[in-house]
Amino acid sequence: MNQARPKVRLSRALGIPLTRKCTKYFERRPYPPGVHGRSRRKTSDYQVRLLEKQRLRHQYNISETQLRRAFDEAARSTGKTGEQLVNLLERRLDAVVHRAGLARTIYQARQLVAHGHFTVDGVKVDRPSYRLRPDQVVTVRERSRTKPPFQVAAAGGYASDGPTAPYLSVSLSDLTATLLREPARREVPVICDEQLVVEFYSR
Repeated sequence: MNQARPKVRLSRALGIPLTRKCTKYFERRPYPPGVHGRSRRKTSDYQVRLLEKQRLRHQYNISETQLRRAFDEAARSTGKTGEQLVNLLERRLDAVVHRAGLARTIYQARQLVAHGHFTVDGVKVDRPSYRLRPDQVVTVRERSRTKPPFQVAAAGGYASDGPTAPYLSVSLSDLTATLLREPARREVPVICDEQLVVEFYSR
């Protein structure tokens, strides 16, 4: 999804920094943009739930249609709908590429996947929405490894702070990542109360 709106303004509107680069600007002005940003107040339960849904959507850089489709699938599955929703989104190929440190942001991850720089189990995949299954291996294509973004990734330049997600096995030097198992909600670093998202779609 091509989001033309400036990321800093979007971060302030959502109340969370969407990228590491946005963090310092968000901390300086942690309130919505616009002349009335400081005085805005949430006035209804609907607005609270809408904001939470938008937070989840933009952290994965997906469209409303894609999020709704994922929610409908999560609602049909066993277990808690909210946790299943985050599980489905976290197993998207672009999300795994970002989480593994093979891209700087979810936006860059989506672009790199769409441009055909990755394979899954040796087969080229250029759909950011492709959903990985446990034990599948994501690899940067041989012809793409000399490109600057992947040289930076191999040196650890995109690796997020802290340890690698426990549901991933990553080798940055080899530019590969393996989904070991389905992620648990507590392991996913997404800022969202997914129950409010469920309530938004169930209204």
